Amino acid sequence: MNLEDIDLTDLDLFAEGFPDEVFTRLRREAPVWWHPPTEHTPDEVGFWVVSTHRGAMAVAADAELFSSERAPGAGGGGTIIQDLPYGFAPGVLLNMMDDPRHHRIRRLATPAVAPKALAAMEVELKERAGRIVDAIADRGACDFLSDVAVELPLQAVAALMGVPDADRHDLMTWSNTTLDYEGRELGETNEAVAEAAGSMAEYGSELIAEKRKVPGDDIISAVTRGLIEDDLGGSRPLTDLELLMFFNLLVVAGSETTRNSIALGMVALIEHPDQLEALRHDRSLMPTAVEEILRWTSATLYNRRTTTRPTELGGQAIEVGAKVTLWWPSANRDESVFDEPFRFDIRRRVNPHLAFGYRTHFCMGANLARMEIRVILDELLDRLEDFELTGPVERVRTNKHAGVCRVPMGFKRRRQA
Repeated sequence: MNLEDIDLTDLDLFAEGFPDEVFTRLRREAPVWWHPPTEHTPDEVGFWVVSTHRGAMAVAADAELFSSERAPGAGGGGTIIQDLPYGFAPGVLLNMMDDPRHHRIRRLATPAVAPKALAAMEVELKERAGRIVDAIADRGACDFLSDVAVELPLQAVAALMGVPDADRHDLMTWSNTTLDYEGRELGETNEAVAEAAGSMAEYGSELIAEKRKVPGDDIISAVTRGLIEDDLGGSRPLTDLELLMFFNLLVVAGSETTRNSIALGMVALIEHPDQLEALRHDRSLMPTAVEEILRWTSATLYNRRTTTRPTELGGQAIEVGAKVTLWWPSANRDESVFDEPFRFDIRRRVNPHLAFGYRTHFCMGANLARMEIRVILDELLDRLEDFELTGPVERVRTNKHAGVCRVPMGFKRRRQA
């Protein structure tokens, strides 16, 4: 494949997983590469592709030059390749927002995922994880994605938001539909997506209204009753749209990325049985195993930024208002940073992966995700053995997330000594 033949907006390129061979070539030959518009590219506008660890860090570290919102005065922007209208998602959704407002809103939510709060949550998560694994232990086979990997992150984010457990699967269904590109291309929508987005918005609005009337100790209540500094130095509550967008972000980011890391992490362990058995017999390896799973799975494939002034990156002159995309799985396979990057190694000690992003927009729920992966792996290894894949892993058709829709797995209940 020649560089001019690469099309990162053709979702079929990602049908079997992240196209590592394409990005290995880009890191070697064109670490900052201009992607011309193709028939698949939304807005018919090209964009820059940053594929190295160093380049991704440089862009992510300079949030003033590389905006998550838009170029000055532009009508659209955001963190996906397609421009979204400013004031709807860009500038309103937390991950499509620049400082200082980004920092002000983030500060309202941070206590809910601070170490003290997570320590209190861990006991409940372990109990939930045990019940999830016990529910499949005698079946001998399951769809690991829907029966295990989905459940703990979904239950955790529902508890975090004060959502009844009974409603969590509705949230998952709506989220899945809006993220899936089966039957559509980038920049396109369809009736199913519109219905799912509408249902999630209606549910979120009703939840926010309820939290206003009867607040709890959950994260939605915290941001609903919280005040942020306005641009004039006063204070104000979040708008209805800011609250709804925050709710949507929690549903998607709080469940989608972690479940894919759990599912693909388990696939990696099964495909590397020596690593699986090492972890079973030595749980002191769990911290480095979790980090390696995060690096290996890299659940978010890219984020976009927009230049606020002309600049230079990797020897390339970049104009104001340019779309710049950061490809995290490629950064996490960078040969100049990671020793044998295509080796899955749960003992890897030098592991500066960027699975959670970097600097200003570093994932607020990173430590919760780490805990969920650790807790569910512990329960699986305590209760089950003889893991095997009993069919192909089925992936979601998208270039935005390392999404999977089915992981058929066999196992046996572990014999107690």
